[in-house]
Amino acid sequence: MASSKPLARFWEWGRNIVCVGRNYAEHAKEMGNALPAEPLFFLKPSSAYVREGSPILRPYYCRDLHHEVELGVVIGKRAQAVSQEAAMEHVAGYALCLDMTARDTQAECKKNGLPWTLAKGFGSSCPVSDFVPKEKIPDPHKLQIWLKVNGKLRQEGDTSSMIFSVPYLISYISQIFTLEEGDLILTGSPKGTGSVEANDEIEAGIRDVLSMRFKVAQQTRRS
Repeated sequence: MASSKPLARFWEWGRNIVCVGRNYAEHAKEMGNALPAEPLFFLKPSSAYVREGSPILRPYYCRDLHHEVELGVVIGKRAQAVSQEAAMEHVAGYALCLDMTARDTQAECKKNGLPWTLAKGFGSSCPVSDFVPKEKIPDPHKLQIWLKVNGKLRQEGDTSSMIFSVPYLISYISQIFTLEEGDLILTGSPKGTGSVEANDEIEAGIRDVLSMRFKVAQQTRRS
């Protein structure tokens, strides 16, 4: 798939990070949420990207930072109101992603009917792996994703358990707004999300494809 920009470094120039929530039934259950009839999604700013070698920062206002491991879908061709049947033609590849969440902040936002931006959109809230061309993953619904904290397994799930498939998500989102080349869709997290503290080490992977490691650090507020 020809591109004017290097899709292998989508995090440097991609504009939109679209995050799908409650796309695994067991995760929705552990969060006390009903299963969605249609996809629930929210946005992170592109400044949320962080790569291996840089830390995940727990925001200064957060006391309960949670990990959520997810398969990311990288858009390789503009998608506007595409059908499910044509959706995969717009996929360039994949990445492993973390949707880092200030859970205490999110709970406060929910209680007050406020947007989730403080809880989901802070700097370093979207760690991403290397880019994986779609030719290396023939079926994104036949993958196992996992996450460990300090060597202990926390999350493990099969992408076959997604409520809404990758083509459905691309079609649904592209009916609402246009997906551009370099955009990333986070497809939801399996059960097992939990807290991390400063100095914890997170390791996550797509079995038999790749893995990544990040350290957690505490952000200090500048006056």
